[in-house]
Amino acid sequence: MCEECWADLRLAPPLLDRLRADQGVDWTCAVDRYEGRMKEIIHALKYERRRSIAAPLGELMRMTGARLLNGADVVVPVPLHPRREYQRGFNQADDLARHLGLTVVPLLRRVIHTQSQIELPKDQRRANVKGAFEFRPDPRSLIPDPRIVVLVDDVATTGSTLDACARVLKSAGVKEVRALTAARVVTESR
Repeated sequence: MCEECWADLRLAPPLLDRLRADQGVDWTCAVDRYEGRMKEIIHALKYERRRSIAAPLGELMRMTGARLLNGADVVVPVPLHPRREYQRGFNQADDLARHLGLTVVPLLRRVIHTQSQIELPKDQRRANVKGAFEFRPDPRSLIPDPRIVVLVDDVATTGSTLDACARVLKSAGVKEVRALTAARVVTESR
């Protein structure tokens, strides 16, 4: 991506929200809205396999999400199902997570190959990811029982995937789950 493309991004204010107590995610933050230049950047990373974009985009996420990252124990990328990761060749969330300055621990595993969330209407997304994730403790981790986790993904649309992941982490004993994404779909109802 050229310098002009990066300069076109709106970087302030970040989309930072405290969520309701009945949701899995406690705090969420996104660098920008999922539209315009940011959408083009994410598509280049994800669908054109331009993995070099992960470093500067991850750095933007680190700066914008500094409040969420502060005090967190680990960063957990939202996992892809092995079949989807094989098809794509990488997990964009994992690539982004590696540029946030905290230890990346894959505490989640996607066990159900779900339909792509982007293909579904809003009212079907929660059901699509229900039961799709499992907790996977990492015995090699230097932080065996993280209390505060930052979930990382490229885009939050309805928040269903992040919520499903957060609920699994909390059922495994994580006290607080924060979500950091490069972009968020913003609708009139949000």
